[in-house]
Amino acid sequence: MNYDRKLTGVVIDPGHGGSDSGAVGNDMLEKDYTLLISKYMYDRFKELGIPVTLTRDSDVSLDPTNRVNKILNAYGNNSDVIVISNHLNAGGGTGAEVIYALRNTDTLAKKVLESIGAEGQTTRKYYQRRLPSDTSKDYYFIHRNTGKTEPIIVEYGFIDDSNANVEFLKENYQRLAEAVIRAVADYKGFNYIPPEGFVSNSYTVQKGDTLYGIANKLGTTVDELKKLNNLTSNNLSIGQILKIPEKYVQDGEKNIYVVKKGDSLYSIARENNTTVSELKTINKLTSDVLTIGQTLLLPSATVIADTYTVQKGDTLYGIANKLGTTVSELKNTNNLTSDTLSIGQVLKIPNSNNEQNSNTITYTVKSGDSLYSIAKNYDVTVDAIKKENNLTSNLLSIGQILKIPTTSITETTYVVKSGDNLYGIARKFNTTVDELKRLNNLTGNLLSIGQILIIE
Repeated sequence: MNYDRKLTGVVIDPGHGGSDSGAVGNDMLEKDYTLLISKYMYDRFKELGIPVTLTRDSDVSLDPTNRVNKILNAYGNNSDVIVISNHLNAGGGTGAEVIYALRNTDTLAKKVLESIGAEGQTTRKYYQRRLPSDTSKDYYFIHRNTGKTEPIIVEYGFIDDSNANVEFLKENYQRLAEAVIRAVADYKGFNYIPPEGFVSNSYTVQKGDTLYGIANKLGTTVDELKKLNNLTSNNLSIGQILKIPEKYVQDGEKNIYVVKKGDSLYSIARENNTTVSELKTINKLTSDVLTIGQTLLLPSATVIADTYTVQKGDTLYGIANKLGTTVSELKNTNNLTSDTLSIGQVLKIPNSNNEQNSNTITYTVKSGDSLYSIAKNYDVTVDAIKKENNLTSNLLSIGQILKIPTTSITETTYVVKSGDNLYGIARKFNTTVDELKRLNNLTGNLLSIGQILIIE
């Protein structure tokens, strides 16, 4: 992976821990929140291929000396190491702050704070703080004693703020963590890929962007963008983070598609069972030109869950295996008289329209899955899954749809929706994040839309 700026590694420091609970308020302990957000960050940096280390991954005490040693020993004492020390504030106030070291510029701190603000959190300031007894030194040891590294302290909000604002912190910790990750990616120039199902509340200004162009791209107006971002002119700077109007981000009647290299309006329309004309209308496009990273709205009425669009290289046998059905069922359901398929052809999935066996649920195979891990997760046997899906081997393919027998499943299950996080789901079902992770064998906090969680 090539970086515009060199990045040796990221050290994530969950503030406090063990006997040091940090700030306390609104039934929250700072040490718990900082660990939660830090472990999410750790998982995401690993997903992005970025070397990353945690100073603590459990509720243990760390004195300043040990904490600093863990930071300096992770990737060495050099300026290409970023340190993110996660905290919550207290003492009466609202909003996020970022504090950076005297030896560094404000670039990273500013990007992080703007990115957090774009996810809906109130922001206060980014700044440096000096030691009163020696103003040539930093006030905080995490800045003062960490050599040449580039450390920032991120205060995500006030733990003793109003109930509504603290609830925002609890329910949106993944978004806030993602905001920091996105800012670090932009700062270091590496390729940022959001997690599956994640729709950002922000837009990062790119070379050649204008407010008019961005407004047109996002289906909003220049005035709305200026008002939301407190802009007094039309001037923009590359890397500037703009908040996106909420009605665009959370339009309940539409889905989101992010343009990738090689995409065209025709290919996107075909993939999502809609038309070029409909895409242009819903996105207020005046031409067929697209840019990589551009976000398009998709009409939900055309996103049909019970169909499959034929892709290059597909065969009826391969599709049947992937969807957990048979060639004859596919042919009968679609009135096919031969095995010949054409790219872009839309096939109905057998038994997908309320005909599915009430004793099964569907599961979409993800990277890293095996029949053993899936069977273990749903408390069934490998043989039961193979029999239900007419499998003759243990080989699986990513995206393959399996029927999971539920005759032995007595747990309550929950299907993850857009915007869900483990904390919100745990609260909804009167349980804990740790219990959800234990029941579902989760090692991180990352969820995907459509994922089925065992609740109890």
